[in-house]
Amino acid sequence: MGISVGGNKGAMSEPNIVPLIDVLLVLIIIFMVITPTVSVGLNVLVPQPAPPNQKQDPDLLNKTIVVVVTSNGEVLINQDKHTWDDLGASLSTIFAQRADKVAFVKGDDSSEFAPVARAIDIMRAAGIEHVGLITNKIEAGQ
Repeated sequence: MGISVGGNKGAMSEPNIVPLIDVLLVLIIIFMVITPTVSVGLNVLVPQPAPPNQKQDPDLLNKTIVVVVTSNGEVLINQDKHTWDDLGASLSTIFAQRADKVAFVKGDDSSEFAPVARAIDIMRAAGIEHVGLITNKIEAGQ
């Protein structure tokens, strides 16, 4: 703090705000450096559709695992019905011999997100490292 002596009003104190500004600038710089390293959300794999004039590779289609959650709560693995209780065991069996642990999950348009999130949790618990999301627009090639 500084003090001015003299004048008509007598002694008057003036706060020195330079150290306060220095501290604030250092804090702003620290927060600017830390903020980009904070990660929020999930990593998402999105399958890329084949060009319209090219046919899908049948070997690739046989290797692809898609878990479908229907609007009435049923769960399918590549069009085969499964129950929620045996979904994890079935996926563990399928991926036991596979080196690439990649699968996709697809929810019907009218299904809620909670069953889809449950399927993703079960897939991750079954040892699937990468879970991709499929939508109707992606399947249509849009």
